Amino acid sequence: MRKVGFLPASCARAWRSVRMASSGMARRDPLANKVALVTASTDGIGFAIARRLARDGAHVVISSRKQQNVDRAVAALQGEGLSVVGTVCHVGKAEDRKRLVATILDINVKATALMTKAVVPEMEKRGGGSVVIVASIGAYLPFPLWMDKAREESIKETMQIRRIGKPDDCAGIVSFLCSEDASYITGETVVVGGGTPSRL
Repeated sequence: MRKVGFLPASCARAWRSVRMASSGMARRDPLANKVALVTASTDGIGFAIARRLARDGAHVVISSRKQQNVDRAVAALQGEGLSVVGTVCHVGKAEDRKRLVATILDINVKATALMTKAVVPEMEKRGGGSVVIVASIGAYLPFPLWMDKAREESIKETMQIRRIGKPDDCAGIVSFLCSEDASYITGETVVVGGGTPSRL
């Protein structure tokens, strides 16, 4: 005779979520009624993240330093039927940060802290939200620019997944981190690096 076991409700919900994710079935519009502000989002990783967040139901505000880049990206995403608006913003300028919500050190460290400081009060008014900071794997292991094929192949040899990442490789994890499914994740570093050595 076989024993029949029952999972507690919380475990059953988690297991159902894992099954849905692994089978390719996803909850429709997991970011509905959310607003996503994505800086440097008119091409590359930022653009892929903006597209993914919008496809997952968020209203997305994209930004870049140049109006023509903003216009082009907004037109492309709106052309896909996505809820997207754009604004010019240089995150190193206080007046641009305020309009948006809200040397290398200023952009990569100080501007991120100042942007977070500007957006958190607005998130508190809405009852919560997510701040996802995207940075290069080079923060763990600096490497030279890999614009020639020989250098690219050499870099691939250090990776467990033997290919250079694409912007869309980052977009899914950002969408997940912005969703309710990640509501208990905070203060974590998630490396999307194809197995590149990434420990400090």
